[in-house]
Amino acid sequence: MEEKFNEATAQRPLGCRMMDGPLVAIDLLSFIEQIRKEEQWKDRDRNAITVFKTNGMRIVLIALHKGAEMVKHTADGLISVQVLEGQIQFNTDEQSIELDKGQMLALHGGILHSLLAKEETIFLLTLTTTLAEK
Repeated sequence: MEEKFNEATAQRPLGCRMMDGPLVAIDLLSFIEQIRKEEQWKDRDRNAITVFKTNGMRIVLIALHKGAEMVKHTADGLISVQVLEGQIQFNTDEQSIELDKGQMLALHGGILHSLLAKEETIFLLTLTTTLAEK
């Protein structure tokens, strides 16, 4: 398997890191610290870093300021949301749930959903990027 790296940019000078390979170690505490130091976090209601990306799966660390909202949208594949810090309100047309630190949910693809940060929140979003064969 070929290792893949993300390159640093002017907006993310610490961006050079392994994104895919046979074994990828992910230091979430370092990424959380990085998110909080970046201009994007200071200037906007959110910031995010893709910490792993391969054919079929992506893991994104997302930080939201209190009151930040991710408006209704769908994902093609399965997702999971795991709250590391804070609290979110996660909504579908059928159901609404509050997730606190240490809680997570899984959602099938194609379901409209939105979320609201009830306080400053950091969560891991895992997405399948290709549909599984039946």
